[in-house]
Amino acid sequence: MAEPITASDRARQEEVFRFVADPATHGGAPVTQIDTHGAAVFLTGDRVLKIKRAVRFPFLDYSTLVQRKAACEQELQVNRRFAPQIYRQVLPITRAADGTLRIGGDGEPIEWAVEMQRFDERRTIDHLAAAGPLDPALVVAIADVIAASHRAAPEAAAAPWIASIVPIIADNAAAFEAGGFPADAVAALDRATRAEFERTRGLLEWRGGQSFVRWCHGDLHLANIVLIDDAPVLFDAIEFDPAFASVDVLYDLAFALMDFIHYGRCEAAADLLNRYLAVTRAPNGDALGLLPLLLSLRAAIRAKVMLARPAGDAVTKRSHRQTAEAYFVLAARLIAPPPPRLIAVGGLSGTGKSVLARALAGHISPLPGAVVLRSDVARKRLFGVDETERLPDTAYSAEVTAQVYRNLGERAGHILKQGHSVIVDAVFSKGEERQAIEAIAAQTRSAFAGLFLVADLKTRLDRVGHRVGDASDATPEIVRQQQDYEQGEIGWAAIDASGGPGQTLARAVTALKLDVQACST
Repeated sequence: MAEPITASDRARQEEVFRFVADPATHGGAPVTQIDTHGAAVFLTGDRVLKIKRAVRFPFLDYSTLVQRKAACEQELQVNRRFAPQIYRQVLPITRAADGTLRIGGDGEPIEWAVEMQRFDERRTIDHLAAAGPLDPALVVAIADVIAASHRAAPEAAAAPWIASIVPIIADNAAAFEAGGFPADAVAALDRATRAEFERTRGLLEWRGGQSFVRWCHGDLHLANIVLIDDAPVLFDAIEFDPAFASVDVLYDLAFALMDFIHYGRCEAAADLLNRYLAVTRAPNGDALGLLPLLLSLRAAIRAKVMLARPAGDAVTKRSHRQTAEAYFVLAARLIAPPPPRLIAVGGLSGTGKSVLARALAGHISPLPGAVVLRSDVARKRLFGVDETERLPDTAYSAEVTAQVYRNLGERAGHILKQGHSVIVDAVFSKGEERQAIEAIAAQTRSAFAGLFLVADLKTRLDRVGHRVGDASDATPEIVRQQQDYEQGEIGWAAIDASGGPGQTLARAVTALKLDVQACST
């Protein structure tokens, strides 16, 4: 039986906290203290000291000094995988012979701390997301860093991860009941989450056998991603138990996806999903049906954590409560997604199809937004070349183009059957191409909408002429040739694309009757 945490243990640690929080300890430099359920973090000057609290929870035990030292050493080891530029060393807090405390020193260690390089706290992604829309290039970089971390992560056994899901669901419900959340809402979320787990269990087990369960970061909400030298860095990974971070890689990704939605940045969530799918193994795109469960679980866990977060005053406590309630509402929303839909974006080269498709994705439910399938990219993949590598003219024969459209249709149908929406970005200049993509929606019983972008020749020539590093091989000559295309009766909503991207998006949103507030939580 574990020894109880005594009053003297707590008093000793409070003494340490007061010492580390005192500016005099740091040469007069101001100190900011951040409290979590498992640690006290002290920021001063160019460094951060993180001290494990003397606490015991079902999922971690920091009740003894030996355990806290081991946890600090484990945190240093684990997080150097992700952020070696942040994590410096483990330091003792010692008591000198005269009874005074010191950071380091030769006295008896009475506490241990992880020392870190301080970064600009305003550059964590949660702060940036709260401030406004994020640069798509930044989101691409975040996706690339997460994908790279998953490729490098050690493989892990799937059975413990899958076996942990029902207890996680039960623990969430218990926390919500204890926190005074509406009983009917708690019960409804619990039932729906359990049902979704049973529905997807077979796929989770299959992925476990295909090396998709790995020792990941484990806590990838946006506050744990920071920009350092304008590059995203993952930090504060779960260290207290590798089993907590040994999960399906999509569950790891789901934390960041969910948090972008929480901050009302669904365009970033869609960008993150699409980029991650583009740079990882194809089976991730075959597991989109897992997202309602994984996203909802992440939101529920975040709600539970916020309920338990320490608060020094009534204002902070109320803020934590409101944040927990927002995550709880989001969890309930994510577990019950609306039906998917198929949107086709057509138009001649230079009308801005790809720009619109990307911008639209975050507005299309279910969250975190539609998967975008682009004909230019599909053609390059058909030939096994990089997206920006130029293909020969033979790659644009009628036969090859027909195959590209068939591939797009098949892929769109597969995604729709998983319950996820799709945007297909292609010229769609021929009636049979438009009819074929409409048929995919009918076959999957999905709602369909077609948009056809139009812009004058000068505008299209100018746009194509200024492209750099793009998947499209269109040239000004091709743009002129397209003037002679016989397009027939199009029948899709015509979108004036002669203005800026924002104007085109606004017209498309109106044509699709989208709720632009749908991302807000």
